[in-house]
Parts: sequence; structure tokens; C-alpha cells
Amino acid sequence: MKRSNTITDIRGIEVGHAQDTEALTGCTVILCRKGAVAGVDVRGSAPGTRETDLLNPVNLVEKVHAVVLAGGSAFGLDAAAGVMKYLEENKIGFNTGAAKVPIVPAAILYDLNLGHADVRPDASMGYLAAASASSAAPAEGNVGAGTGASVGKMFGARLATKSGVGTASMTIGGGVVVGALVAVNAWGDVVDPKTGEIVAGLRSGKVGPLRVGGKEYFADTLAMMKKPLGRALLGLATRANTVIGVVATNAKLTKAQAAKVAQMAQDGIARTIRPAHTMLDGDVIFALSSGARSADVTTVGAFAAEVMAEAILRAVRSAKAAGGLPGLGGE
Repeated sequence: MKRSNTITDIRGIEVGHAQDTEALTGCTVILCRKGAVAGVDVRGSAPGTRETDLLNPVNLVEKVHAVVLAGGSAFGLDAAAGVMKYLEENKIGFNTGAAKVPIVPAAILYDLNLGHADVRPDASMGYLAAASASSAAPAEGNVGAGTGASVGKMFGARLATKSGVGTASMTIGGGVVVGALVAVNAWGDVVDPKTGEIVAGLRSGKVGPLRVGGKEYFADTLAMMKKPLGRALLGLATRANTVIGVVATNAKLTKAQAAKVAQMAQDGIARTIRPAHTMLDGDVIFALSSGARSADVTTVGAFAAEVMAEAILRAVRSAKAAGGLPGLGGE
């Protein structure tokens, strides 16, 4: 099987997007029709989630059938209902005897301040995303949950940079593949961990639009946090931020091990977003195990962090200008 360097390199994982490009919001569905053992790690302090308690290893249900990532703030959790409808129609779900109940955890990000605040992902959009899901390489940038995403919002949306959805994968030996898909809507800046340089984030306002191959002068959120102006404005900082994503593998994991992989994948956020896991972010990472390959959980988690970091960089590098914000992917 030829690798596409996306999360769909893991057999059994499908991705579908649906979005409103005028309202700048959307949702992304990661389908696992045959079910996948799942875990979750909630690291940010302003999360919006659905069905995450179910993923606690002490609880009954072992497998999920989809994960939904959506814009629209808490309103966007409605998209999961449409995904459940699609799965029920296809007779996919946890068999309770009386019915098959699809297990669909979800996480949301806040994008109401970039497009139209009264348009949010709903059940219809979730259904469309699920119905479009496939094992093909998913689109990146201004699609799905990343349609209204941005980064570098210390001074609000005006000086932010457009972001979006990114995905990546890698083989780690023994036929084991680890992949990630993420919607990046962080309060802080995105940095390249190899160079330490800011790739996207809070702009200084002293230069024009981003230029391919050119230089954009970023204000540097960490540096601004030390300055009197930054300290004064920190209390007024927007709560409209979060990074939400999924890591998946064909390694065989228990629920507890999947939770550990999700926890370790958060290191990818810490390596590429500065600062990360703040009181103003709602960072949530799900982990899915859809295979039976034998692998050490520490190794899987270590490389889950690596692919998460790569997916975050791809999310900002593929995002195009929208909502008055410049994007590295051009106009």
C-alpha cells in the first residue's frame, strides 16, 4: 500500500470534511467503521467535548465508531448527532440488543469570531462529513474543523494568522504505522521545532501579507507576555482557542494504552505551539487503535508526538488567507 503521509495510511481509518466557506466553519469526521479502541487526553483548560468520560479505561465500552472535530464552539457538538445518524443507517454501532448505538466522541474549537457567529456545524453538516469519508488522502488547510481556525490571538483575531487542518503519518518498524490529524486554533504561535523559528502566529502589524518564501515579522507571543502591554492585555485575552486532534495506529492497544498514547501525543503540541496548554486553550487529543500489530506502547506514543508535530506544521503551512487573515498557503 502506497503511503500518503496522512492518517488514512492506517487501515480502517477514513476521513470526511464538510464546511461552510462563507461562514468559515466546518467539521471533520474520523470514521472507523469496524470500531477502534480509543483513549483521550484533555490538556487545555477550556475544553468542549462529548463522550470523553466513556473513554476512561474503567468504563464498559471498548471501541468507538467515529470521532468528530468541529468548529462552532459548544454549538458544534451537534455535528456528532448527524454522524450517529449516518452510522445507524449503515448498521454500525455498539449492540445493545434493542439497537446498535454508534459511539461518537467529539471535541470542538471556537471559530465564531472569524466568520458568521450564527452559523455553526450541525447534525446535517456532520452527516455530510460522515457520508463523504473515505480512505483517500484527506484535504488539508481551510477545510472541515480547520475552516475558521487561526493562531496567535493574544491581541484578538485582527493580528492572528490563518490556520487549518493538517495530517501526517510515519512507519515505525514491524509494519506499525502511526498517523495524526489536527485542527489548529491555538492562542499561541506555531514554531518549527527544528529551527525554533515562528512559522505562524501573532503578527506585529508592521508588514503586509505573508509571502511565499518571504519573511513575516511576528510579534512573538512569549516575548509580548513579558512586556507591560502584554501583561496588561493578558486578562482580556480571547478564550477563542484550542487544538483538537486524533492520533491513530494499527498497533494493538488497550484502552489504557490508547489513553497513554493520546497523552504522549500532546508533546507534539508542546513542541510546536508556544505557549501550549494554556488557560485559554481547550487542547484535546484522541487516540485510536484499529489494528492488531504488536508494538511497545512507549514507542507508539513517542512517534505519535512526532506525527502530531508534523501535522500541526502542515495545518498552518497549507492554510490559505481567509476572514481578513493572511495564510501561508496563499490567497
